[in-house]
Amino acid sequence: MMESLNSVQVQFDAGFLLHTPAKVDSRTPLVLALHGYGSNPEVMLRLSLMALGEDSIVASLRAPNQAYASGKPGMDEIAYNWGTRPHAALNIHLHHSIVRAVAAELRGRFSIPAKRTILMGFSQPVGLNYRFIGTFPGEAGGVIAICGGVPKDWEEDKYSRVDAPVLHISRSEDEFFPPAVAARFPDRLRRHATNVEFHMLPGGHRFPSKAGPLIRNWLARWCVVK
Repeated sequence: MMESLNSVQVQFDAGFLLHTPAKVDSRTPLVLALHGYGSNPEVMLRLSLMALGEDSIVASLRAPNQAYASGKPGMDEIAYNWGTRPHAALNIHLHHSIVRAVAAELRGRFSIPAKRTILMGFSQPVGLNYRFIGTFPGEAGGVIAICGGVPKDWEEDKYSRVDAPVLHISRSEDEFFPPAVAARFPDRLRRHATNVEFHMLPGGHRFPSKAGPLIRNWLARWCVVK
């Protein structure tokens, strides 16, 4: 008897935490913030607000896969992730669907155009975000990538030209993306992205506490934020 993997489509609730500033006007950006592997939306929202300030709408998205943070079933702390390499196609599709759905919901709610929608990710979702903007270049007006990598297939023609500005921040002691690897990211990104700003900050694979001024200055220059 032959065995094969089958599948059906089911409805999926994509959760996110939302920070809304006291004032929303024609200059307010919508930032979709995606946490790293084994983290959660609460942590990413806190880190994002530290970097961005309080004047942006920030939606901290929850990755679709969950596990006990300690590895011991029954514990209270849950960690989330964006998938594993053997199921890359499914994970990419699910990431794209979640981002598009959350973006559409919040752009409609706050009357935010796509050009003021910023896609920000730390670590694991960085590559997924690049795949997203390369596939749907009109869906975001900017990309902030922190401690992540460029997709291996980024140079392929299946990705479109990306005019949205890109800010990529790497770390000098990153154990997952060493400096020798990260130093090639700007040239690789420019295969499709026309506006790339790259920084190498000291430290390991952690959200850089001193990245705030870089990020806020970049937003002010490219994304019409006060």
